[in-house]
Amino acid sequence: QVRLVESGGDSVQPGGSLRLSCIVSGDTSSNRAVTWFRQAPGKQREGVGGFDRDGQISYADPVKGRFTISKDNAQNTMYLQMSNLKPEDAGMYYCAAGNCRGSTCYYYAHHWPYWGQGTQVTVSS
Repeated sequence: QVRLVESGGDSVQPGGSLRLSCIVSGDTSSNRAVTWFRQAPGKQREGVGGFDRDGQISYADPVKGRFTISKDNAQNTMYLQMSNLKPEDAGMYYCAAGNCRGSTCYYYAHHWPYWGQGTQVTVSS
């Protein structure tokens, strides 16, 4: 079992920045892949980007150049640094863990068996 806890969600203005954190605990040795998803009201959950089990990082096209994903293995924490935020970035952000491999892992929610409860990001003027 793996437990994930997100934090850092807030309300920001367009163009602003925010950093989300995801603390991972439990059987991380068998679930080395970690990733971020988001879901806006009335829309499907979409992949933002993350690390596969080999440490390869991938990003969704809408966030490339604006979002940076990193992790601190010693602290079992993954981060999502978001800059130049747009209204369409608003939504609930979730981190997930699993054992997926490959550059398209982040895209498919069904690859990820463990999920956090989410943290809310609002982008509005």
